[in-house]
Amino acid sequence: MKTIQSNVVCEHLINSDKKIIIEQGGTRSGKTYNILIWIIFYYALQTQKKTITICRKTFPALRTSAMRDFFDILKEFQLYSEDNHNKSSGEYRLNNNLVEFISLDQPQKVRGRKRDLLFINEANELVWEDWQQLIFRTNGRIIIDYNPSDEFHWIYEKVKVRDDADFYITTYLDNPFLPDTIINEIERLKETDANYWRVYGLGQVGKSVATIFDVALCDNIPVHARHIGYGMDFGYTNDPTTLVSVFIHDTAMYIKEMIYRTGMTNRDISNDLNRLQIGRREEIYADSAEPKSIDEIYRMGWNIKPATKGRDSINIGIDMLKRYKIYVTKDSTNTIKEFRNYKWKEDKNGNILNTPIDMFNHSIDATRYLVYNKLARPNLGKYAIR
Repeated sequence: MKTIQSNVVCEHLINSDKKIIIEQGGTRSGKTYNILIWIIFYYALQTQKKTITICRKTFPALRTSAMRDFFDILKEFQLYSEDNHNKSSGEYRLNNNLVEFISLDQPQKVRGRKRDLLFINEANELVWEDWQQLIFRTNGRIIIDYNPSDEFHWIYEKVKVRDDADFYITTYLDNPFLPDTIINEIERLKETDANYWRVYGLGQVGKSVATIFDVALCDNIPVHARHIGYGMDFGYTNDPTTLVSVFIHDTAMYIKEMIYRTGMTNRDISNDLNRLQIGRREEIYADSAEPKSIDEIYRMGWNIKPATKGRDSINIGIDMLKRYKIYVTKDSTNTIKEFRNYKWKEDKNGNILNTPIDMFNHSIDATRYLVYNKLARPNLGKYAIR
């Protein structure tokens, strides 16, 4: 058989005894290729009757990355057989083991049979719920790889900190098989794009270009800031009901999270407004898609109003928020998380689209309702949008 050439990524997997292996790294560090080398030669060919799952967020992306590399390796080492390849189901039989390729847009497979080994390629594309559904059905080891293009992510907050996880960072310098032309292109990033160099050159956490807001934290609302009102977004079972209090001073906006909770009835909301000592005349702008809730809360004595949405109000509201330097109080933990994770959609080629992803937006929507309805009105003087 041809000599197997691998790098430190493969060594990490050989030497680690942890359940979860996290391979964070820059571009062309050989993460995916060497994980597949380990899966084929150090796992599948050393055991039998195991189920191995290799997955990514979408199947087109999986097919052109880890799936293609897997079969290229099999063919390079003369291990591939058409008879063992079920192309319609995305499955391959290797040494009496089942290797399945699935994506998160195939929910029946994600929530299907249990597996013994899981490899998530570009794991930062997944949301926390995706991760949970996958690990609940994984008996053995879990391997994830990704380029750290997100400044804040559940991988850093909830997985990297686990005591049963090993964390590694690799870069293009760990890949001894790269040609000089590729190395030179990567190193050009030092001069052309500092953030790309940090992420794709050094394998360090960077700032996602798709992130919509750049917010700062503050201990308290400054005394000179003017209170403009409250914004509310309704939720119940899965989504929280949120209430934010918003203040303005010059070009700065200050946001404080007041309510962020699921399972709230309209009576619960009224009770919380009382508990928070919110004045009965204070304006609350809420989601107009819930007219019955607005009417009930209004009948309980609160100055709550339906937010006017209008054509393209989401993007207009985002644009209005971005005209301010946004500060969020440090105790507004859920709202901080939302602002850090609220992103524009991207197409299959990674191009940023002018549409936000409908996630991490409950406090943001509440803020937007208030700002759109208060600050876009000309009778609010210097704060009006002209």
